[in-house]
Amino acid sequence: MFKAELGALILRVTLGIIFFIHGLVKFQGGIENTVGWFESIGLPGFMAYAVAGIELAGGLALIIGLGTRVVSVLIALIMIGATLKVKLSLGLLGNGQMAGYELDLAFLAMAVYLAINGSKLYSVGQMIVNKDTNSFTKAF
Repeated sequence: MFKAELGALILRVTLGIIFFIHGLVKFQGGIENTVGWFESIGLPGFMAYAVAGIELAGGLALIIGLGTRVVSVLIALIMIGATLKVKLSLGLLGNGQMAGYELDLAFLAMAVYLAINGSKLYSVGQMIVNKDTNSFTKAF
């Protein structure tokens, strides 16, 4: 059991760091650039704010272990959208100028694993649940 939790912790923190940085870069580079790119590929510009926000806040939430399953579902949806809308036509390995969807697929797999299994080890969410559970148990 500990090995599975340790593996989930590694996936959760790694995915969290990667998505936190992706979201941060979108805001630091000027979110308007991302809005423009979204519009250029036929997506509503406001979705850039939603995606960048989920990446930034969701990445941080994953790092600390808060709402892991919900955030992982959102990241999985982002990865599905990115793969279908942008990367699928490039193929698995890309076209030599742009990367394909192999990394997106790996992120999707990580997110789906965490959405299904969660990650309790060193998780703020688990500390909150345990604290409440222990308080409830002590009260009765």
